[in-house]
Amino acid sequence: MIYRDFKGLRLSALGFGCMRFATDPATGAIDQQKVNDMFDRAIAGGVNYFDTAYPYLGGKSETAMAEALKKYPRESYYIADKFPGHSLPGPIDNIALFNLSLQRCRTDYFDFYLLHNLTEGTVDVYESEEYHILPDIIRMKEEGKIRHLGFSFHGGCELLERLLTQYEGVFEFVQIQCNYLDATLQNAKEKYDIITRHGLGVWIMEPLRGGKLAALPEEQLNALHAFGGSGSAASYAFRYLQGLPNVKVILSGMNEVPQVIDNLSAFESEQPLSDGELSTLFDIAESMKSGVPCTGCRYCCEGCPMGLNIPMLIECYNNNKVSRAYTSSMRIDGLPLDKRPAACIGCGACTHACPQGIDVPAVMTELADMYENGPHWAEVKGPRSEDIRRDLHMD
Repeated sequence: MIYRDFKGLRLSALGFGCMRFATDPATGAIDQQKVNDMFDRAIAGGVNYFDTAYPYLGGKSETAMAEALKKYPRESYYIADKFPGHSLPGPIDNIALFNLSLQRCRTDYFDFYLLHNLTEGTVDVYESEEYHILPDIIRMKEEGKIRHLGFSFHGGCELLERLLTQYEGVFEFVQIQCNYLDATLQNAKEKYDIITRHGLGVWIMEPLRGGKLAALPEEQLNALHAFGGSGSAASYAFRYLQGLPNVKVILSGMNEVPQVIDNLSAFESEQPLSDGELSTLFDIAESMKSGVPCTGCRYCCEGCPMGLNIPMLIECYNNNKVSRAYTSSMRIDGLPLDKRPAACIGCGACTHACPQGIDVPAVMTELADMYENGPHWAEVKGPRSEDIRRDLHMD
C-alpha cells in the first residue's frame, strides 16, 4: 500500500468510500456480510481510511461501517464523516446531529470531519449566523471530538479561493472531485493548485467519475496497454491521481470484493504514468467531451447586458453534456434569478466577442432547459430533510 503523510499521520493513499454499499432493491437494507468481507480485504491490503456521511444510504452507511470495523482496534484506522448543511430543513441543533453521527459510528471522535458539499448554492447556509454551523463544528474540534477539519467542494475556483482566504487557519484539507477527465472539464487541476498553494491537503472523490473511467472501450484500453502496461482502466485513473504529490487520500466507493482487490493492486507501489500514457489519457478525456470549447477568456462577459457569468455557465453546460449531475444545478441555484441561463436575452453580443465563435445564446437556452428539467438538488434534498427531522425528533 502507498501511504501519504498528513500532519504526522500515515494515511493509506486508497480510502474506502462508504456511499455505494450494495443494498437490497426491495428493502434498502445493506448487505452487511458483503461490507464486512470488503473491509477485511481492504484492511488486509493496507487501507486505513474510511469515509462516510450522515446522509449516505439514509443513515445506514455510518452504522454498517461501524459494524464492519468493530473487531479492529480504534487506533488502527481513521474515520471521516460529514455535516449535512446542504440538506437541513432549517436551523437545527447542530451538536445533537453531530453526536448522533458519533453514536452511529461507535466512536468518541472523528479523525477527519467535513462540511459536506460546499457550492455557490449551499455556502450561504454554512455561513449563516442563524444556522450557526461553523461555530458549532469548531467547538466540537476544540473539545477534541474532531481531530482534523475540512470540507468537500463542488463549486468553482473563485468560491474556493475566497473560502480558503477568508477561513485561513480553520480548515486543514479540502475534498474535491478530480480525475483525468475533470482535470479540465471541471477545472479540477486548477482547484488542486489553489488548495496546494494555500498549504492544505487535497482529498479526492469520484476518481473514476462514477465508474465512467473504469469502463473504457476496448480500443482505448488497448491504446494504454501499448505502452507496456496491463492494468485495468481504473488503475490508470488511480495512477494519474497518484502523480499529484499533494493528494493525500483517493476515495473509491467500492461495493464488491473484486473491486477492492483490483483497486488494491493499483496502490501496491508507486507506478508513475509514462508521458505516452498520460498523453493518451488526456486524449481519451477529450474524446468524452461533447460540449463547447470555452477557454474562459471572458471577452463575452464585457458586453453582456445581463451581466451573466458566461464561462461559469458554459462550464455547467459542458459538465452536463458528459453526464447529468445535480452539482451543476446547485451552482446555478446559488445565482440570482437574473444571472441564471434563462435570463439571456439572445442579443448575440457574446458570440460576436467570442474568439471561438460559440453560439452562446443557443448554449444558454439549452442549459436553461437542462436546469429546469433536472436532475436537481431539490429532488434529493427532500427525503434527507425528513430524515433529519425524524432523527432529531423535530416533527
